[in-house]
Amino acid sequence: MKDIDWNDYSLETQAIRAGHKRTHEDEHSIPIFTTSSYVFKSAEEAALRFTGQIPGNIYSRFTNPTVNAFQERLAFMEKGERCLAFSSGMAAIMAVGMGLLKAGDHVVCSRSVFGNTLLVFQNYFAKFGVETDFVDLIDIKAWEAVIKPNTRFLFIETPSNPLIEIADISALADLAHAHNSLLIVDNCFCTPILQKPFELGADIVIHSATKYIDGQGRCVGGAVIASDEIIEKFIYPYLRTGGATMSPFNAWVFLSGLETLAVRMKAHCDNAFELAKWLEQHPSVSKVHYPGLASHAQHDLAQRQQSQFGGIVSFELTGGKEHAWTLIDATKMISITANLGDVKTTITHPGTTTHGRLSPEARAAAGIKDGLVRISVGLEGIDDIKNDLLTGLQL
Repeated sequence: MKDIDWNDYSLETQAIRAGHKRTHEDEHSIPIFTTSSYVFKSAEEAALRFTGQIPGNIYSRFTNPTVNAFQERLAFMEKGERCLAFSSGMAAIMAVGMGLLKAGDHVVCSRSVFGNTLLVFQNYFAKFGVETDFVDLIDIKAWEAVIKPNTRFLFIETPSNPLIEIADISALADLAHAHNSLLIVDNCFCTPILQKPFELGADIVIHSATKYIDGQGRCVGGAVIASDEIIEKFIYPYLRTGGATMSPFNAWVFLSGLETLAVRMKAHCDNAFELAKWLEQHPSVSKVHYPGLASHAQHDLAQRQQSQFGGIVSFELTGGKEHAWTLIDATKMISITANLGDVKTTITHPGTTTHGRLSPEARAAAGIKDGLVRISVGLEGIDDIKNDLLTGLQL
């Protein structure tokens, strides 16, 4: 295969072709290397590979050609130096924590993150002597007020889950760097198609590949993108030892997902914007959370920071939890599931699913009300999505 610098190509082309190193079989589609181990030409070559003195595959817990292709492609798309793939998005977050943190360190994390992310910092890293302060995502002064000399990093999701708040990535990056800390951005909701955190100053980008990167709800996986130094010194040693490995098959599925990501994200955004405008006019809806709406508090920031507004719409019903559950149960086509980023529209009640393990006080602090419903808007006909919600909205 010809030697190509994929940095010279568009994001859409990178998503389809970057990372594929064609074998002697001259295949057009990336193959799945289903092997746990690799054969060395000699004992000396084995020793040199194991010690890192020469490159090459060693063991599929941490080196696999199919996984490598996915890693390279996503790194190009995010404009990062290097990517490591993991068995899930939560495994990727765990790897960052295990790689970067030690007893006595401090972290500042947004309250507006996925429930399990909160629990990782609150329940697990805390057991090993890591302190975490949780703050309002969009209140820069609140972030600055809790930073300490031992703060290792700031952690955000933007847009947030499930209220779709937008963090000012550049401002938080400047704040982190002024205090010798790192900024970590979970870019799951936007993907590199809609948002480029590294261009805005982020140091590490995290993905749940399970969501939009796959796009069809087939596989679970995650990724960490960072500088060569951060990956090699902190993250790769944990992957090699800890074994939170992405399978070759899942990597192959995600590679296929990346090929259509640009066209899918545009369609998700178009449908979500249309649905958000429609919901905002319905009398049973007290508030719609979607950054494409002029009513959204960070609408102007979203316009500057993202190329489009995303495929997730959350809204609050006037009838509280009872009405939310009634609406969800009245749907016929829409899938009742907490997964998101699928071509199929999905619906969930965050207060009793994705954030149900949080205390009522923690949910209230994060702004998650009983009447909140989250929809991951799929690629079905927009009128079919509206009609499927209409019966439950009118009850």
